[in-house]
Amino acid sequence: MYGLDLSEEYYLAFGARMIEEKFPKYKNRIAVGLAGEGSECYGFDDDLSRDHDWGPGFCLWLTTDDCKIIGQQLQDEYESLPKSYKGFKRLSSQWSNSRVGVSEIGSFYRKFTGCSQTPDTLEGWLYIPEEYLSNCTNGKVFTDPLLEFTKIRNAFLNFYPDDIRLLKIAGRCMTCAQTGQYNFMRSVQRKQHFSALYAETKFCSDIMSLVFLLNRRYAPFYKWRHRAVQSLPILGKSIYNKIGLMMTSSDYTKKNGIIEAICAGVIEELRKQGLSSSRSNFLLDHGPIIQSKIVEENLKKRDVWLG
Repeated sequence: MYGLDLSEEYYLAFGARMIEEKFPKYKNRIAVGLAGEGSECYGFDDDLSRDHDWGPGFCLWLTTDDCKIIGQQLQDEYESLPKSYKGFKRLSSQWSNSRVGVSEIGSFYRKFTGCSQTPDTLEGWLYIPEEYLSNCTNGKVFTDPLLEFTKIRNAFLNFYPDDIRLLKIAGRCMTCAQTGQYNFMRSVQRKQHFSALYAETKFCSDIMSLVFLLNRRYAPFYKWRHRAVQSLPILGKSIYNKIGLMMTSSDYTKKNGIIEAICAGVIEELRKQGLSSSRSNFLLDHGPIIQSKIVEENLKKRDVWLG
């Protein structure tokens, strides 16, 4: 059974009644769901996931004022709920950092982004790691009658401002060209095995990030990036399959051919989305063209490699 389904059933079996009976005045003000860190928030959990920070449990999100009034009491009642459900017991590690239980809405988003809501400046968006944005928008909201939590969630799900997206796409074009199309085979030819392995891995990670950006989705933590990319409608299945072939091949020439095929597919999509008109098959040549479309002057002048 997947952890997200287990947690929702656990909430319906025990949490909903607890809120109804213990906090009737606040039942229409408490958001409940499961989101954040953990494979179960992506639906990627399996038997191996169950050794830590997995099992029946859910998050309860409160406004600042409500948290001051009932936060601790609600947490106490949450902790008094049955410890096991359907034969599963939640195992929490010392690194769990309160993945479930009560939290103030702003604090939940601040934990991942440094902001209690979406940043109000372009610079604010620029420095939030994409996997953190993925964490705070994954999972499922079971109920949110007040819609305060969901309003912020939806604002993040609306994705990066256009200028930030352009800068990041331009930056990924540059690093993917550098690692995959340029340095990978040069490292192989020099018998620099660490450099070749790093270039291949960095290329795969950044090209998947680029595909997420083209889909207007946040790329998750590296551990789940390859698995998650296959569900994307734009290039997702193709990238998933080609990277899988790269990882299982020991033939450097074949790997290089796959890299070029991946880049060709991405360049075609860049043209399709109107991001670049260049006919070059080298991703590096597309980066500056994409960056030139940025409207905000200071952002346009940034070193694209930092995107």
